[in-house]
Amino acid sequence: MAKREDRKSAIRSLVRAENIRTQKELVERLQQHGFDCTQATVSRDIAEMGFVKSELGFYALPEDIALKRLMGEHAIAAEVAGNLVVVKTRSGSASLIGEVLDNADIAGLVGTIAGDNTIMLAVKTEARASEIADHLAAMLR
Repeated sequence: MAKREDRKSAIRSLVRAENIRTQKELVERLQQHGFDCTQATVSRDIAEMGFVKSELGFYALPEDIALKRLMGEHAIAAEVAGNLVVVKTRSGSASLIGEVLDNADIAGLVGTIAGDNTIMLAVKTEARASEIADHLAAMLR
C-alpha cells in the first residue's frame, strides 16, 4: 500500500511541477524517479485521483483548479510570515478557501485556520512557506 501511495504522491508532485500532457510522459517521469509502473497503473491512478485536463491540455488536479478559481475570485493577498502564510480574502470567503487548501495535499502544509476574511496556513519550514505564498499570490487576479 505504501508503494501505491508513494507513487500517487509522486504523480501529484510531478503534475504540479511540470506540464504533462500524456500518460506516457507521466510514466516516463515516474520511471526517472525510480517507480516501476506501467501506463495501465498510471491510468488507474489518474482516474482515482480525479485528474482533469487544464484549458492548455495539461493534467491538473481538481483541487488545484478549484483553488486557482477561488483564489482568483475571492483572495486579496498572500504573504509569508516566518513559517506561516497569511491569506487575506473578501469577507466570508476564508473558510471556503481554507477547506480547499486543507484538502489539496500541499507538501509542507500542516493545516489552516480560517476566520471570516483571513486564513493562516501553518507550514513546516520557512522556505516552503515562502514557496506556498508565492504560488498562492500568483493565483490572485
